[in-house]
Amino acid sequence: MNKAAPTHAPEAYRRGLWTTSTLADSLRAAAGETPDRTVLVDNDIRLDCASLYAQAGALAAALAARIPPGSVVSFMLPNWHESAVIYLAATLAGLVVNPILPSLRDHDLRLILEDAGTAMVFVPHQHGSHDYVAMLDRVTATMDRPPEVVVLRGSETAGSHTGYRALLERPPTGVSLPALDPDAVRMILYTSGTTSRPKGVLHSHNSIHALICQIRDHWAIDPGDTFLVPSPVAHIGGSIYAFECPLLLGTTAVLMDRWEPARAVALMNAERCTHMAGATPFLQQLLSAAEHAETRLPDLKVFICGGASVSPTLIRRATAYFDRAVVTRVYGCTEVPVATVGAPGPDEAGYAADTDGRPGVAEIKLAAHDSAPAGDGEICVRGPQMLLGYRHPEDDSFDAEGFFRTGDLGRWVDGKYLVVTGRAKDVIIRSGENISAKEVEDLLADHPGIAEVAVVGLPDDRTGERACAVIVPAGAAHPDVASLLALLVSKGVAKFKAPEQVVITDALPRNDAGKILKHRIRAALMQTSTKDG
Repeated sequence: MNKAAPTHAPEAYRRGLWTTSTLADSLRAAAGETPDRTVLVDNDIRLDCASLYAQAGALAAALAARIPPGSVVSFMLPNWHESAVIYLAATLAGLVVNPILPSLRDHDLRLILEDAGTAMVFVPHQHGSHDYVAMLDRVTATMDRPPEVVVLRGSETAGSHTGYRALLERPPTGVSLPALDPDAVRMILYTSGTTSRPKGVLHSHNSIHALICQIRDHWAIDPGDTFLVPSPVAHIGGSIYAFECPLLLGTTAVLMDRWEPARAVALMNAERCTHMAGATPFLQQLLSAAEHAETRLPDLKVFICGGASVSPTLIRRATAYFDRAVVTRVYGCTEVPVATVGAPGPDEAGYAADTDGRPGVAEIKLAAHDSAPAGDGEICVRGPQMLLGYRHPEDDSFDAEGFFRTGDLGRWVDGKYLVVTGRAKDVIIRSGENISAKEVEDLLADHPGIAEVAVVGLPDDRTGERACAVIVPAGAAHPDVASLLALLVSKGVAKFKAPEQVVITDALPRNDAGKILKHRIRAALMQTSTKDG
């Protein structure tokens, strides 16, 4: 999975955004220099630098003895401290780590494991009401080259699967770990696109290092600061706050494996959390819980809000309520994380609410696009924190100058601040999760009550966007939300992808070439909603 160095590499090295060291070096340094410093808090477990290094080193030896360098190791875990141990162990062993959202089910899991060529996958025995071991048994039974399954917490030796503790507590001796290349692929993350096949985004030590340098310089992060991390560690955002910042910036990560707003407020006060990042629902619910608890979260310095439609009113309300926190919108994606750093300066309050912020270390240009209204363009980004490429080169979306074409539309405010105005690509962002409309449409094609379907995103105060299925029925019986959910679940699809609204229509609007005009569908639905309101 090695990729050629991009043209911006010399400048990135010159500015110190890229280095010749790796996260493995930072882990060793932290264990040696600040062994007793707490890096991770997971309920009653408080993991210090020395313990994290010892556990990651033991697991790295076990991994290196079982699979060759460059292999892919996946984990499908909640926000548990073991995720960090696995992430760092894979790094030490020269493996490519692949975090997978624990909310995904058979359909998506199989696609990812097969596409990545996963050699080993870590899963909980059970989390919530879902049996992950049974799911992995179903999925791996259909694969030509199934990965080794390692089970955490609960009955770790269920069936023929390997137990996590057995790997950690009885590491082989005499195993040498490889030298690491900071420019090599070290992580692959899958994101939904406009096609039904997930796309694997490739990152290196250095692309992530540049990202961490950027947020350090713009988000007032100091050694000793503490992040609350409720966002999934299988997202680029959750992963950097839980795995990278504690070692590269000297911070602590307080993990939440289930979002509970009242508990989040209590944790933030008890642990004196200084930073949090999350999609719109996190900010909405945190603010409500803080108001209910009559606390203004006095330690909070920065709240970064992105990943879904963000109301300027919400940003202003939160800014006015919290004691000293900067609350700002940002823009980015898995391919180019944190393309804008928001508007965190003391003289930028208006821009923090009304725009998606200014660029950090990335360059942004707006390119002409057929879907863009006058004054807008497609957002194109390049910089040292951008992806190396995709797992499959045919998925690449770069222009002749090396800019990544995001598929999002935007415009400039005062020549410096970006506002995301829409999407050229057919993706719905619900509570920070990307949902490919085409994927859901393809899956719903088997519903006996559907002749045609178009899935569109509509604004939603709670989740940012909701998925609405506009259906031309195949008969007298009209499909409803429950029947669509049942079909998708039967196909092993994550519940968050299911439409939350169904609209029945006689026909879908099309252009002369027969293409469904989703912008017209969306506009009509929003107009109806406005009249109803």
